[in-house]
Amino acid sequence: MFPSPAHRTRIKICGLTREADVDAAVEAGADAVGFVLYDKSPRYVDAARAGVLARRLPPFVTPVLLLVNASFVQVHSALQAVPNALLQFHGDESPADCESVGRPYVRAARMAPGFDLLDFTSSFASAQAMLVDAHVEGYGGGGQVFDWSLLPRQLSRPMILSGGLHPGNVADGVRAVRPWAVDVSSGVEVGKGLKDAGLMREFCQVVREADRSCAESAR
Repeated sequence: MFPSPAHRTRIKICGLTREADVDAAVEAGADAVGFVLYDKSPRYVDAARAGVLARRLPPFVTPVLLLVNASFVQVHSALQAVPNALLQFHGDESPADCESVGRPYVRAARMAPGFDLLDFTSSFASAQAMLVDAHVEGYGGGGQVFDWSLLPRQLSRPMILSGGLHPGNVADGVRAVRPWAVDVSSGVEVGKGLKDAGLMREFCQVVREADRSCAESAR
C-alpha cells in the first residue's frame, strides 16, 4: 500500500564505518543508520565496532544491523553489542530463520524480471518492512538501480526502496514508488565505506523536497 501524499519518507544511510560519518548522517537528518556485519563487504564492521558507532546515535535514530546468512550465535552477539538494533536480513534466510531471533526485522528482496515480490512478502508476514534492491552477483544491490516498474502498486508490508540511489535520482524514486523509506549507501560515498557529509546532506534535502512536491501535487 502506498503512503498518503503527505507521508514523510524515512531515510536510512547504510554502510557506515567512521564516527564522523555517523555524526554527519544524524546531522543530515537520517532516521536510521546501517552497519554491515557481513565480512565479505568492503563496508564490514564487526559487532564490537558497530556497538561503538551505534552508541553515538541520539534517541529516535535507529541503528540497523545488516546480516547475511549469519548464525544464531552471530546474530545474538551482534544484538549484545547493539541491543536496540533493528535487524536487516540480506541473504538466503528463511522466514523461520528471521523469526527465530524474536526481534523486529526487515527482509531484503532482490528484484529481477519474474521475481514475485507479492509471494515473497507473504512468506515473510512477520517482517517490519520489505527492502527492495537490485539483483546482482553476491549479496546487496551493488549500487545498481533496478527497474522500478517491477514493483507492485500495493504491498502488504511497508516498502524500503534501495539500489543505486543517490542525490541525483532519489527524488524520481520517491515520486515514482512512494516508498515508506529510502536506503542509500554507495550513492553518498567518496570511497567504499567512506561517506561524504555534503552528499548525505544533499540526499536528505532532496528526499524532503520530493515529499513536499508530492504533497503539493495532491492538493
